[in-house]
Amino acid sequence: MKLLIISDTHQDTKTMEEVIQHHHEVDTIIHCGDSELDFSYFADKPIYVVRGNCDFDLQFPEEHVFKVGDEIVYVTHGHKHRVKSTLMPLSYRAQELNASIVCFGHSHLIGAEINKGILFVNPGSLHKPRGRKEKSYAIVEKHKDGWNVFFYSSEHIIIENIIFKF
Repeated sequence: MKLLIISDTHQDTKTMEEVIQHHHEVDTIIHCGDSELDFSYFADKPIYVVRGNCDFDLQFPEEHVFKVGDEIVYVTHGHKHRVKSTLMPLSYRAQELNASIVCFGHSHLIGAEINKGILFVNPGSLHKPRGRKEKSYAIVEKHKDGWNVFFYSSEHIIIENIIFKF
């Protein structure tokens, strides 16, 4: 299983489209909100998109929950879960949904961790990163012995790789 996770693109369709085209091998594409685009922009694209605090089109859902293989994926922007200060509310929601992967954005900071057996991934921002200079996105791969989370720059160079073993 391979997921492409992007977030906080803030109308930068050029960079977003380039990243999506570069990773045609993924099983699922996820946008964690703040695209600042109309819902219709994504109508013909195979991508799960949620509404962020800068998205005003109410057709975007607040959250998505779906299965990829055996994994339950929960996608939200994170602003309503206070992700800039703690992952606790997001963790509670993930447990309610029995999610095994949580994808979120909002802080524009890359990060990945496992908490209570749930993988949390924030891909950073493809528009205005915080905490580092590179615009970023994430690729998550599940293997029989664990998770690999690769953070890439918008130039498709790996800037960080985190491995979680089962």
